[in-house]
Amino acid sequence: MKATNVLAFSISLILTAPVLAQPPEQAVVKKDSRIGPTQPVFMAASDLVWTDLDPKGAPGVKVARLWGDHAKGAFGAYFKLPAGFAVPLHTHTHAMKVVFLSGTYIQAPEGKAEVRLAPGSYMMQPGGHYRHITSCDKASECLFFVESSGKFDLKVIEAPKGPAKR
Repeated sequence: MKATNVLAFSISLILTAPVLAQPPEQAVVKKDSRIGPTQPVFMAASDLVWTDLDPKGAPGVKVARLWGDHAKGAFGAYFKLPAGFAVPLHTHTHAMKVVFLSGTYIQAPEGKAEVRLAPGSYMMQPGGHYRHITSCDKASECLFFVESSGKFDLKVIEAPKGPAKR
């Protein structure tokens, strides 16, 4: 081995030794800006933090954030609907990819028959003008995972008002 190679190898050992000697809880998780964290992320079900989605507009609906922030932008989260919960005709701004984990989720696209989705089912719900009714079967709460590239919103479609009564 040439003297310059030995010197370069020795310097690299000296510079990396403090990082390698750190206990795991003090090690810095490196990120690659193109792909995100370069270390795995583990989250036990017991560590999930459930909060109210919107106590006024969606009473009883809970959300547990996995990444991102559903109120601000792209996110991945678990949602829970209480048994028998229903939302009238509405839309969402952004598309959502959904995997159903428990309960029976019911969606009725405007003017079409309802679709019942059991655990293990998948749905890609378009954003924009896709009008639908959402509910959860009365037998048990619905638990599902949602991923979206934009924030979560729910825009209820109000029924057209009839002519004024005299």
